[in-house]
Amino acid sequence: MRALPILALALLAGAAAPPPAPVAPAQVVATFPHDPRAFTEGLLYHDGSLYESTGEPGRSSIRQVELATGRVLRSVAIAAPTFGEGIVIWGRQIVSLTWQGGIGWRWRLADFMKQGEFHYPGEGWALTHDGRSIVMSDGTAQLRFLDPATLRERRRLTVTADGRPVDQLNELEYVDGEILANIWRTNRIARIDPASGRVVGWIDVSALTAQVRATDQDDVPNGIAWDARGRRLFVTGKDWPVLFQIRPPKG
Repeated sequence: MRALPILALALLAGAAAPPPAPVAPAQVVATFPHDPRAFTEGLLYHDGSLYESTGEPGRSSIRQVELATGRVLRSVAIAAPTFGEGIVIWGRQIVSLTWQGGIGWRWRLADFMKQGEFHYPGEGWALTHDGRSIVMSDGTAQLRFLDPATLRERRRLTVTADGRPVDQLNELEYVDGEILANIWRTNRIARIDPASGRVVGWIDVSALTAQVRATDQDDVPNGIAWDARGRRLFVTGKDWPVLFQIRPPKG
């Protein structure tokens, strides 16, 4: 077979490449108060309340929060020097991570009593679930899918955009068949296809960051919560005084 010219090969390669994922600015629907001393690591919506985990040694906690007022209804502290990370609710328990300790805990949802611990290699950043597996981020471009009963790893998925890995995956939320992920120290939320790992779109929250006038380099967007019944999507950031409700992405 005669070899194709280099130009023809380049055109074929270009034709096979998927188009860049679209970027859409976040559209604010409503705003709510948020604790400006909450270094948000995990955020979720469950039975009418927000549940939030906060980080940093001496400030780490898991809390139930009243949406309308931002008032903390109850909380449990995670003792220093542990750095608390993301959370997810599965059944009647909250599952939580720590950053570099390689240890996570199960907490009883009803009263935040600790019910057990588990261990994992590497760092722990965030958690969500897809109804079958608990999904975990660790700061890399990979997502881990865990067995909810044992919290043992089932598989991993590499997240890519334009054919390249996307690392620094942080807070997660499962929304309408996609995994949304904050990208650490950026103003973008990735919309990830959980079958392929490909980023199918981006939500740009730059205007929200500008509105809160964050001054510390770590006070970045982090925290995504989905009210599936009410179809409300909430986002916030570390030490932000505002929680934003934004329009959910369209397919």
